[in-house]
Amino acid sequence: MTDQLLVSIDGPVATLTINNPKANTWTLESLNALPDIIADLETDASIRALVITGAGEKFFSAGAELTTFAEGDVAVASEMARAFGFAFEALAECDLVTIAAINGYAMGGGLEAALACDMRIAESHAQMALPEAAVGLLPCAGGTQRLPWLVGEGWAKRMILCGERIDADTALDIGLVEEVVDSGESLTVAMELAAKVQAQSPASVVSCKRLIHAAERQPLQTALAMEREEFVELFNTDDQMEGVTAFLEKRPPEWTNS
Repeated sequence: MTDQLLVSIDGPVATLTINNPKANTWTLESLNALPDIIADLETDASIRALVITGAGEKFFSAGAELTTFAEGDVAVASEMARAFGFAFEALAECDLVTIAAINGYAMGGGLEAALACDMRIAESHAQMALPEAAVGLLPCAGGTQRLPWLVGEGWAKRMILCGERIDADTALDIGLVEEVVDSGESLTVAMELAAKVQAQSPASVVSCKRLIHAAERQPLQTALAMEREEFVELFNTDDQMEGVTAFLEKRPPEWTNS
């Protein structure tokens, strides 16, 4: 759909590479293409996970090109904000398990793309920041909402209000990433993690992801009721019976996603 986003598929795992040198920036073209790419991947029942990384060795993504906003055009700002929001909401809400392989700088909208993923693997040299306030802007693609949920209010304020850039080890310490790996290893580790999804029931994974999101957005009693309802609903699937039967028979389950 665009040369700025490259998609490859290896069995149950799709890889999306942000490919816009030099800094793998997001553009209106790539933002508009992302929801369609995700929708296409979701139609293939054999694909269970999506790994996102950046082309090259230096940048995961530096976000948007600042020159886009140099004229102070409100219409351009509105169009880009809408595109960022729609793109990363599609990423956050998709049924696939999504993993960001942060292979370098993840700044602004680049970090917000990683925040929209389910998990994040960072290389040891990676740097992360939401520096928008330093140029009179703000994170408009989920940064002010998703970052506090992951790292808490204090660290979110340090990164957003003080413009503090953090390294991979700090990101691990505060819960922004799940693992730090050697340079050049993030994609391999992310692919290995994504492959593990294949062992889980497809319907169970989708339900669990929806419920984990509900923990952030819904009152506790509402989410607890949803949890019980989703549990019972799984008994309308063939995979529920297959999973229990396979466990009792001490064999791997054969999921049919039905």
